[in-house]
Parts: sequence; structure tokens; C-alpha cells
Amino acid sequence: MTHIIVVSDRKDWPVNVPQVEVIEASDYLTNEKYHKQRFRIFNLCQSYSYLSEGYYVSLLAEARSHRPIPSVATILDFKARDIFRITSDELSEIIQKSLHNLVSSQFELSIYFGRNTSKRYERLSRALFDAFRSPFVKASFEKKKGKWAIKSIRPISFSDIPKNHMSFVVECAEAYFRRSETKKSTKKYRYNLALLTNPQEKFAPSDEAALDKMERAFEKQSISVDFITRKDFSRLPTFDALFIRETTSVNHYTYSFARRAVAEGLVVIDDPTSILRCCNKVFLNEILEKNKIARPKTLIVAESNSHQSLKEIGLPCVLKLPDSSFSQGVYKANSLKEYIKFSELVFAQSELMIVQEFVKTDFDWRVGVLGGKAIYVCRYFMARSHWQIIKSDGSSAVDYGKAECFALSEVNPELISTAERAAECIGDGLYGVDIKQVGNKFFVIEINDNPTLESQVEDRILKNELYDIIAKHFLTKLDSR
Repeated sequence: MTHIIVVSDRKDWPVNVPQVEVIEASDYLTNEKYHKQRFRIFNLCQSYSYLSEGYYVSLLAEARSHRPIPSVATILDFKARDIFRITSDELSEIIQKSLHNLVSSQFELSIYFGRNTSKRYERLSRALFDAFRSPFVKASFEKKKGKWAIKSIRPISFSDIPKNHMSFVVECAEAYFRRSETKKSTKKYRYNLALLTNPQEKFAPSDEAALDKMERAFEKQSISVDFITRKDFSRLPTFDALFIRETTSVNHYTYSFARRAVAEGLVVIDDPTSILRCCNKVFLNEILEKNKIARPKTLIVAESNSHQSLKEIGLPCVLKLPDSSFSQGVYKANSLKEYIKFSELVFAQSELMIVQEFVKTDFDWRVGVLGGKAIYVCRYFMARSHWQIIKSDGSSAVDYGKAECFALSEVNPELISTAERAAECIGDGLYGVDIKQVGNKFFVIEINDNPTLESQVEDRILKNELYDIIAKHFLTKLDSR
């Protein structure tokens, strides 16, 4: 991918950065050469005002899938009067820690590709660059009632940079573009994908063997893979796609990664909408009911009316925290005493609770769905002497039930149809649909946005072909941008 700096006048960028092309805005807007090829645009026009040349550079770059910096959304953020509302709690905390030693109540910070001339403001500069991604910006801060806040943040042109900062700015630019080259060898790949994992995660959705198979499958499709972790958030714009292989949650950095990746124009699995919808069982229940998807009898209750569920559903029943995952925050109540005990645990964390009819089965079906089509089917048996597929006593000891994998042709077509219809309610990403079978009837328990993909389990039938299917899905999405 070619990096291009777009300026209002060629004189606005009088330095040479290796492997970076510099063109004028008029050329980018009118020359057909820049319409269809793969570029990454860095918009350094003198003005980003509405309908200006700079505004149109970012607007058309987005239309051409050139993923501009700054994006149109960032340009609009610069103009927001209530800029403080855009800042996250995490950014606010960084601001307080970075500026707490200052005596003055006013402060300005110049940021060049996420860096400042003073190392003491390195973390703050990087955080602001992540939040308001633009090559050169100046942030103004004000302290009121002992707390610092962003007063304004605006882009600055090359001509506004002090002469004594020039050598540092060139160094920042060279380092940024050098870091953007994520290829791991001299082999030429068409795209590069970030694969987000957490090596310390206890219940990781993919084991090392599966991750290795994924990497090989992507490389066969001319997609290079970089394994990234939480600390690589700032690198996201350098990739074409993001594949999250870490357990997701809305109140978690995986959701921030997904949102940021979508904003930067990446192809993303799991996308933020899927995370938002799948991670909350209140939403899932509502959307499944709306689309007439069969499921066990389910009620959503508040603490004030939770007693009604006992009358309608009875005992035993299953109580769920709305954002529970991996069987955590899910309880089976066999008696009124247990119902009261477990409901108190749930209401201590959430205003609402899911109460579901208990359906006793020896196993749960898991149908993996990608892009609206089933790609694998597994049968997860309950853990020994337990009612769930995972049994954990809170210590490091975890007991799993056995798993079996089937070819799609070996199972009841109604199982596949039920799973695909349920997944369609969420989106066109990668989902694991959990289903109970009672006789010849199928009931959806939940839909997971980050399904397990482990070697010798989900891939037991298709083997490497399973990962090829996923890699080809990404390639199709990338080619159609």
C-alpha cells in the first residue's frame, strides 16, 4: 500500500520522507490515477473547513477506501464545542496524571504523529492522537476546580510548526511511516490483518495450534498476519483488517478496538454492533422474540418484579447476568432459597436479570455461522455431574464436557436453518449459535459473537479448510471495499 501526503501546495511539505509520495490536493481530487488504486491518505491541507479542499480530500478518500487521516468524523470532532464530552474516562485520567504537576491553569501541547518534543507528555500525546487522529494538532487545556480538561483541539499546518521543532517533526514522520510497514518478510501481500489475542486469557477462544492454522490460511490468500495485544491499539490504522480472537465485552478494550477499527475503515470480526448485540442477553431475547426464533421460555425482570418469574416459569430455572459469558454469571436455581440467593448476586451487578426455563439435555448444539451461512456444527456435552458444558469451582481447576464435530450434511437441516436465521438477527459476522434440541424441535439459547475455534474440536471435520473459509471471507470483504 502506498502512503500519500496530500497538501494544498507542494511547498507545504518541503521535506522528503522515504517511501511516501507527496501530491497536491487538486491532483488527488481530479486525477483518475488516485481513484481506484490502494493508497493511504494523510491529509495535510491548510484548511479542513466545511466544503473546503481539505474537507473534500478526506471525504473522497473515505469514498475511495483510502482511509484518510484525519477522517471526516475527526474533522467534525475538531469543530465540536463540547469537545470534553467526546473524551473518554481513560483519556481524562491520562490528562490528570500528565498535567497534575503544572502550576499554571492553562497549557498547550503540540502533537506530531502522536508525539511531543517532551517525553513527559509522550503518553498524553499518544492518547490524544488515538482519540483525534490527525498528523499535526495543538491541544489546549484548562484547569477548573482542580481538574484539567480539554478546552480545544485543532489541526495545525506545517507552516505553523516552530522552526526548532522541524527536525523532530521529520523524525516523527519517518518513524510513523516506518512503523506502518507491517510486512514480516520480503514476500508481497495484498493486505495485512491484525489478529488480537491475549496470551494470559484463561478461556481464550482459540488455542495456539488454531492460531497457527489461521495465520497460514490468511497468508495463502495474500493476507499477512500480525498478532497484536492490548498495547497495540495505536497501530490499528496501519492494518486493513482486524480479527478479534479474545473474549469480547462491551465494557472492555476489545470493544474499543472494534469501534476504532471500523472508524478507520478496516474489515472487522467481531464488529462493534455484533459485540453490543451478542454480549447482552436482554437484547438477544428481544430480537429473537421479534423475529419469532424459538427459544426456551424467557423473562426479563427487575428486582421489583422478579417474583413473577417463579409463577410463570417455575423451578428449576436458570438465572443469567445480561453480559455473562463462558458460563460465568449463569446460575441454576432448584429451590426458592437458591432463587433468592442467585438473584441477589445478579441484581448486585445489573438492574435487569434474565430468567429462563431450564431445559435438561445431555448436550448443546453449537453451529458456527459466517456471513449468514453455517460453516461447522459441534455437539458440546455437559461437564461431568454438572448441568453446563463448563464446570469451574472458582479455582484454576476447570472441567469441560466432551465435544463432537459433524459435517453439515450429517445433521437435521432444521438445526442449520434455525442457526442461520438466528445469526441473521445479529449481522453477517462470525457467530456461534447455541441450540437445545428437544425431540425434533430446536430452541436457541444464545448467540456468541466470539465463538470458540480450537484445533481438533471445531475444525475436526473440515480441518484446515475451516480457516480457509474464514480467510476467504475476509478477502472478499477487503476486495469489495
